[in-house]
Amino acid sequence: MKDAELWKLIGEFFVERFDTEKNPNIDTILFLIGLQELGSGKQKYTKDDKLNILHIAVCRLLQPFGYFSFSHYDDEGYPHFKVEEEMPELKPNEQQILMQKAIIQYFVDEKMFSNEVLEALE
Repeated sequence: MKDAELWKLIGEFFVERFDTEKNPNIDTILFLIGLQELGSGKQKYTKDDKLNILHIAVCRLLQPFGYFSFSHYDDEGYPHFKVEEEMPELKPNEQQILMQKAIIQYFVDEKMFSNEVLEALE
């Protein structure tokens, strides 16, 4: 199964479960993944909270690529990550591609695709 097909399934996942617009943008997906990783539900978030949630998602998503490793949870329950390898300089379109690949990998690792899709990937 190609990345483009998997990316389409991810878009459908967010539309069905979170009532996002069709083809949700990366920031929406990152925010929702960050909430998942934080274990936080629907509530009011400050602008700083939202940035922290996006940061949590990016760090978690780039863990399998060796850029970050989990360090600890702070007193407020926020996960912290340690930089393992500096990110290379990437053009905006390259950043988009990397994040899409990382989100696809997250869906595979967390078994968020259907069993049929996961079996097709083996």
